[in-house]
Amino acid sequence: MSRLIMESDRIQKHMDELYRNVERRIKASPPGICPVDMSLSFLRMSHAQTCGKCTPCRIGLGRLAEMLEDVLDGDADLAIIDEIEKTALSISMTADCAIGAETARAILMGIRGFRDDYVEHITKGRCICGLKQAIPCMSQCPAHVDVPGYIALVGAGKNEEAVKLIRKDNPFPSVCAYVCEHPCEEKCRRTMMDDAINICGIKRYAVDHAKNDEIPKCAEATGKSVAIVGGGPGGLTAAYFLTLMGHSATVYEQRHKLGGMLRYGIPDYRLPQDVLDKDIQHIIDTGVNVVLDTSVGKDITVDELKKKYDAVYLSVGAHGDRKLGIDGEDAPNVLSAVEMLRSIGEGETIDMHGKNAVIVGGGNVAMDATRTALRLGAKHVTCVYRRRIEDMTALFEEIEEAQAEGAEILPLHAPAHIEKNKKGMATALWAQPQIISDIGRDGRPGIKKADSDEVKIPADYIIVAIGQVSELRPFEDNGISTQRGRIQAENSSFVEGSGNVFAGGDAVSGPATVILAVAAGKVAAANIDEFLGFDHRIATEVDIPLPQLTNSPACGRVNLKAKSFTNIEGNFELVSVGMSDEECAQECGRCLRCDHFGYGGFKGGRHAEW
Repeated sequence: MSRLIMESDRIQKHMDELYRNVERRIKASPPGICPVDMSLSFLRMSHAQTCGKCTPCRIGLGRLAEMLEDVLDGDADLAIIDEIEKTALSISMTADCAIGAETARAILMGIRGFRDDYVEHITKGRCICGLKQAIPCMSQCPAHVDVPGYIALVGAGKNEEAVKLIRKDNPFPSVCAYVCEHPCEEKCRRTMMDDAINICGIKRYAVDHAKNDEIPKCAEATGKSVAIVGGGPGGLTAAYFLTLMGHSATVYEQRHKLGGMLRYGIPDYRLPQDVLDKDIQHIIDTGVNVVLDTSVGKDITVDELKKKYDAVYLSVGAHGDRKLGIDGEDAPNVLSAVEMLRSIGEGETIDMHGKNAVIVGGGNVAMDATRTALRLGAKHVTCVYRRRIEDMTALFEEIEEAQAEGAEILPLHAPAHIEKNKKGMATALWAQPQIISDIGRDGRPGIKKADSDEVKIPADYIIVAIGQVSELRPFEDNGISTQRGRIQAENSSFVEGSGNVFAGGDAVSGPATVILAVAAGKVAAANIDEFLGFDHRIATEVDIPLPQLTNSPACGRVNLKAKSFTNIEGNFELVSVGMSDEECAQECGRCLRCDHFGYGGFKGGRHAEW
């Protein structure tokens, strides 16, 4: 009796596992992968998923694959590039199958985006990307920290040497161990096996367990001086490296303490003050000069600095806030997240006990404001975001922990207007429901107004966290070129036409991460050194342990745990818990040592100096 049988899911289970494996490999595709070869792989995989009912998909995608193969095999001339582009364009416009059309659009985007790679393959039989440093974690880190090196040192129990190696490229090892967004983990090749190594967690272990903090020796004094405007991570990084190069670096900071947004924008439960002070003190101990409570543009002008110093580096943060642009925003109890977090950093608190707080925004600053409001005693905290939760730019763990602490996240609601009482105080935020729409050029889904009535959200405080801006008027008044709220600087950080002014960080790129600010300071230091007529090199005498030829089977990733508090009101104690000795040893053992094997071995290994 076999007219009907229960179908076996054995084959589908294996197929699902293959899909997961492919997904991991795509996710872990590191810098240095040939873009033409990757395009061909995507094309073949997508072609297998099309329905095959229309000629453009069934025949056209196959022809595209043949042409890409000819490019990779060296059997094509330059005319094939235009043929690939025309074919892809035709398929994208005529295919009945959405999968086929989107596949053709991806090929079209690729050939327009890396046309030079196609030319290189055809004319020279090689890939341009082969000329680049391709250790994935180091390439993804904006400061190019030697990640495999310090993981090997931590694994060998040499935490002091690990911190020393990190400082070769990043003078904020402790800060980044606690709050870095760890882009180095995005392309970790370990993902092909199981999951990315917890690089940031290993760094946290190193800084927490390193016992001494040796101050590096500076090069012989050059007699040159540099003024740095801004005592945040970017400015202090530039000052640190310039001092090591033998120049006299002086940091001008308008507030009472150094640190910038690290001190006045990140709450203590994420970055304790003593952790920040530790890194800053190490920088100052190298010989950096500091002038506090001095506002450039008010107490001293840029022109005066240009005359007094051989070079000037502008590294002002984005301490201003963006407005919602809706009615009622002028109410006294509508605050910017930057203003709220800064006041706490300066020791002033806002009494939110028993109040309703509404935060508008979806980034890390919004999450900081959300979780801080809970600690200030707010009865109910709602974070309103116009897109979906998965579209929020905040770190996933920040969103998860905010929800665990009791915050409500209300996605797909855009602020419409603010209701005020007779005294002019905000009493509610009215939000318009949204619906997801087409995917934009940035790859994110757009939104549009939903066919629903506005929603009233009661609020005693409304905190706006939708972006930050830099105050650049003092620099504009001294002839520094700006556009759309950003200083116009070259990739080298030099400001064209300024004579001796360089700029970097938030003032040039817009609000960014700590590690990007550090990277900008590092770039500026190197180019200012060259501008002053020198070619100093930054290196460190640390011996990296050689890798062991051991089998490394699939193993789960160690994630940091968060403390659980029964009552978080008034509690700004550090939330995250570092790794144990056992956890760190296991996580270090998962590193594939790409600096010696795979891409690192083929394409140059590590850079011992810069």
